[in-house]
Amino acid sequence: MKKHFSVLTWLLPAVSGLIFIGLWYGVRVVSGLQSWILPTPVEIMAAAVHEHTRLLAAAGHTALGALGGFLLAAILGFFTSLLLGLSKSLRASLYPWLLMLQMTPVIVLTPIIMLWAGPGMPGIITITWLISYFPIVANLTQGLLSTDMNHVALFRMCNANRWQEVLLLRVPAALPYYLAGLRIAATLAPIGAIFGEYMVGNASGGTGGLGFLVYSYNTQIKIPALFATALTSCLLGFVFVAAVAWLNWALLHKWHDSYERADH
Repeated sequence: MKKHFSVLTWLLPAVSGLIFIGLWYGVRVVSGLQSWILPTPVEIMAAAVHEHTRLLAAAGHTALGALGGFLLAAILGFFTSLLLGLSKSLRASLYPWLLMLQMTPVIVLTPIIMLWAGPGMPGIITITWLISYFPIVANLTQGLLSTDMNHVALFRMCNANRWQEVLLLRVPAALPYYLAGLRIAATLAPIGAIFGEYMVGNASGGTGGLGFLVYSYNTQIKIPALFATALTSCLLGFVFVAAVAWLNWALLHKWHDSYERADH
């Protein structure tokens, strides 16, 4: 049964992908659209091969910005959640402001970020952090507050202090929530980096990322290359998500109920 499910896990996406490609070609044939409006998958792949040097260099630059913002969000989000989980007063005081920060459109804050952090990589990392930060805080804070109260009562019966309760009980129990926040942030980080490059990045010294290529190909009306840039950004996002998925497996598969384990 498990092997059958594993085969379906790979087979069903492949089948749905082939159906989608078939529909894509069908729309192209029926509509009569030209390649600069709706390129075919073959034309997109040809553009990707032709522009592979620029795409790889840009993807590397974007990956640095995405990784910097993601790590900053992961670290600051962890410690912010600890503060919110430690004190009900702090949570009541700070959480509404964090919500306000999350609900403020990043494009509104972009001129301020460019003024304070500067153009280029510092601004890109700041924008990526801003986009990735709140899901981590929201998930981990919820996890810290959702600890089994029977376990909390046991710790308090043993005269554990507040920090012992948080670090030895609440943080391990909230680890799946934290990793869920990281998975969300991993999907947002490359998007944030590309948006940051588009808004505050630069290409001095040939260091422009995927966001710069989006602007460049769009102005040159190289639509197949623009689609190839989108494909590259998707692949970069898959790398980030796969890394977090591996971390999730490494930390949880031996003890958490979300993984099926053989009884020993």
